[in-house]
Amino acid sequence: MKMVAPWTRFYSNSCCLCCHVRTGTILLGVWYLIINAVVLLILLSALADPDQYHFSSSELGGDFEFMDDANMCIAIAISLLMILICAMATYGAYKQRAAWIIPFFCYQIFDFALNTLVAITVLVYPNSIQEYIRQLPPNFPYRDDIMSVNPTCLVLIILLFISIILTFKGYLISCVWNCYRYINGRNSSDVLVYVTSNDTTDCGKHDFTGRVLKIICTLWKLS
Repeated sequence: MKMVAPWTRFYSNSCCLCCHVRTGTILLGVWYLIINAVVLLILLSALADPDQYHFSSSELGGDFEFMDDANMCIAIAISLLMILICAMATYGAYKQRAAWIIPFFCYQIFDFALNTLVAITVLVYPNSIQEYIRQLPPNFPYRDDIMSVNPTCLVLIILLFISIILTFKGYLISCVWNCYRYINGRNSSDVLVYVTSNDTTDCGKHDFTGRVLKIICTLWKLS
């Protein structure tokens, strides 16, 4: 009986119940690429015209600077890096190059770990949510409505919301991983077929050469 690894049972070539994992990875990479491109345009416009995104202390309810130049440059660098990673994943899935998908897969794992830490923080320190809400500006939308909600119910709602996000992100991670395995396995099978065909051709050449040598030796003995 052939033993099958536990993680291979969840391997599938399809995602979202209809499309191939390669197509799903391309669409996911393009979607992330568009989002990060929009974020980059917003950051560049904010850097070019700081007054447009400037909020006074009275509007924010305290001495708080929305984003200085240093943080703006860091955010732009992160957006450029994300655009590069998403473009690599899209290109790798399209051209069937598994190594190009690895950076995007690592980003997904990192993002999933951060969201998991947020969920653990909410579960361990539930009072931190109320403290965070109190620090919001008085004119923040629905601030008073959120403050009036029972703290236990608020924690449960946030945990449920984070759980849905983690489930969705975990499914996307599995789609990208299955695409990586599919491309890697297909490339390995292509190399195996190429090597086998070359070996067969070489064997045929050696058999033909041996037969020619036998005929020459026979003719030389007869002469």
